[in-house]
Amino acid sequence: MRTLYHHPLCPFSRLVRVVLAEKKLEFDLQIEKFWERRSDFIALNSAGEVPVLVEEGGTALADAAAIAEYLDEVHREPPLLPADPLARAEVRRLVGWFGGKFHAEVTDNLVGEKVFKRLSTAHGEPDSRRIRAGYANIHEHLDYVVWLTERRAWLAGPVFTLADIAAAAQLSCVDYVGDVPWENHPGAKDWYVRVKSRPSFRALLADHLPGVPPPRHYADLDF
Repeated sequence: MRTLYHHPLCPFSRLVRVVLAEKKLEFDLQIEKFWERRSDFIALNSAGEVPVLVEEGGTALADAAAIAEYLDEVHREPPLLPADPLARAEVRRLVGWFGGKFHAEVTDNLVGEKVFKRLSTAHGEPDSRRIRAGYANIHEHLDYVVWLTERRAWLAGPVFTLADIAAAAQLSCVDYVGDVPWENHPGAKDWYVRVKSRPSFRALLADHLPGVPPPRHYADLDF
């Protein structure tokens, strides 16, 4: 069986987990404390980052977007990238937006500072300036989610795609630490409820990090 090396609060790992679940593919989960730079894990991915997917034959694939596109090409149903080149480009643009801009401006400032610095004591105490920046930045991104969903059924167009998974993977990690101001962005909340209600998302909502419990609403589908 294929194995996914991941961390429960890594949004890129979550992206791949949802893709695997959408495709109804069986896989084993292996939690990887990537900050420890374990030699056997470095041998799988010299970047030392999760996720890493090891296929049944032993082939190791790294980088969340690359893994997701590989899975979508090899296992076509249900398709998570459109056939039309322009539509596919829009999905990829949004995957890049949430995996790059959102992660740098929001997720890394909030989850990175509050959780991963705590897990890896070598990185020191949380930086309050970065946390404040994360709080400020998330509003712009939630406004963008609202703008997109006011014009489209889903983020990239008329159907659920990898763009929705990429965005929800980031937001779910921030929501785990209780830092998404849903009350100020009801349109974004409505979109997230639809994603959160998909069967592929259930395993993420069951994640519990020892010593870091999620807020009460985290697993509630009608929050």
